[in-house]
Amino acid sequence: MPRARRQADPITTICYVRHGSTPTTGKVLPGRARGLHLSEAGKVEAADTAGRFAGVPVAAVYTSPLERARETASPITKATSRPARVDRGLVECDFGEWTGAELSKLSKLPEWRAVQRYPSGFRFPGGESFVELQSRLVETADRYRSKHPGEVIVAVSHADCIKAVLASALGVPLDLFQRIMVGTCSTSVVAYGSAGPMVLAVNSYAPMGRLLPTRAPSPAAEGAAGEGEGKDSAPEKAASRRQGRRARRSTPSEGG
Repeated sequence: MPRARRQADPITTICYVRHGSTPTTGKVLPGRARGLHLSEAGKVEAADTAGRFAGVPVAAVYTSPLERARETASPITKATSRPARVDRGLVECDFGEWTGAELSKLSKLPEWRAVQRYPSGFRFPGGESFVELQSRLVETADRYRSKHPGEVIVAVSHADCIKAVLASALGVPLDLFQRIMVGTCSTSVVAYGSAGPMVLAVNSYAPMGRLLPTRAPSPAAEGAAGEGEGKDSAPEKAASRRQGRRARRSTPSEGG
């Protein structure tokens, strides 16, 4: 008797995008406070991010409800022809009484050491714990996997949220998650299947078509691509330079 053919495991690929720069990035812990918008530099970053998904068959775009995330998602929705779906599962960590505080002052508190070295045992005064944050993000990823089997989706969120879900996917203890770099408007990609998650990219500014399946190009576009094969385009070189600048601006738990 011929063997029954194994059915292909539907892989759900989530592209986690951190929002763009704001006037307070790296200076203040904004948390869930309303009214914080992208800076002019952040708007440019968001537009660049949208171009990263050219040709990628994105099935859905989800975003944190906060303005800085929705404004980052906006050009991505135009590039992918998918409306933004607001999801509170992607919202920033609740920093409680620390919301709006300056990072330079918070870093002098004795509790700051726990934020950096022992986050699994820390709860923000009057707010969320890092354990709860990670659980929320993992549950959100599970929802997306159930809803979008075999599809690629974009999830626009915040630095600590993305670092927490990446730590889970990597099997890294939460107490080491501050070692993961997630710069403004970077993209981190995780493929979720029945055998577990596979991390495809962390803190990337490269075109997603290099990692993900793309729509078939037209013959003309295919010819043009062949001519430039093996060479980085000007936009890719510019993206690499921007990546270096954003990495230098990023700091652990900068509240993005």
